Amino acid sequence: MTSVFPGSPTTPSRAGLAADQATLVEQPGLVLRPAAERFHSSHDWLESWHSFSFAGHDHPAWRGFGPLLVINDDRVAAGRGFGMHPHRDMEIITVMVEGVLHHRDSMGHSEALRAGEVQRMSAGSGIVHSEMNEGSQSCRLLQIWIVPSRQGLPPSYSQKPFELSSGWTLLIDPVQSAGAMAIDRPVRVWRARPQAGERLALPGAADAHGWIQLIDGDLEISLEPAAQGPLQGHLQSGDGLGMEPGMPGTITAGAGGADLLVFELR
Repeated sequence: MTSVFPGSPTTPSRAGLAADQATLVEQPGLVLRPAAERFHSSHDWLESWHSFSFAGHDHPAWRGFGPLLVINDDRVAAGRGFGMHPHRDMEIITVMVEGVLHHRDSMGHSEALRAGEVQRMSAGSGIVHSEMNEGSQSCRLLQIWIVPSRQGLPPSYSQKPFELSSGWTLLIDPVQSAGAMAIDRPVRVWRARPQAGERLALPGAADAHGWIQLIDGDLEISLEPAAQGPLQGHLQSGDGLGMEPGMPGTITAGAGGADLLVFELR
């Protein structure tokens, strides 16, 4: 499989964009994915917002960002879920946001994935699994698909809880630093929950592409691309922002705090 970063940003509709979001749209080297413009799948048991093409929704401009192919924000009704279905040659990361999801697979795993836990599944040569909400309340998760570096590997699975303290918590890392899990791709993923007014420097290497996905809340972002002056903008719940290499910056959480993921992509 190949992975190609977009050569230039796709300009979202400006209808409904705040002025500081419109500023981000206009900048070279940035790809803004406003929450309201994501693809949406609605069923009696599932509400799913797709940052990229998925489940019958397709647009050539939104077929991933480099190796990052899928970010789905799913809310699954109580007693419902995804029945047994296959995957192959894909690295799948599930970040539980609320509630509990039960995972069963063809390797014999039967696990409960709880809020605050992260699951890593390498589909490799093939795996069949189910994801069911067996509780009495709905659950929410972000499911992320990343193209692996190699195909046909033996499938594998792991999950673990992560305590989110101040600053960035490393979830995915090629060498499993700080207790992170590894996938078959030199990708890093961080999560942070800054409190109101808290300012954090963006993690990630200067020579890698980046993607920010805001799970909840809102924040101000300030970037310092080498070829331009400082850029500032606003991101709200569900927004995504892709960045070319060489864009150091900071984020400052809004009045209600923020919950976000940052990807370092190669």
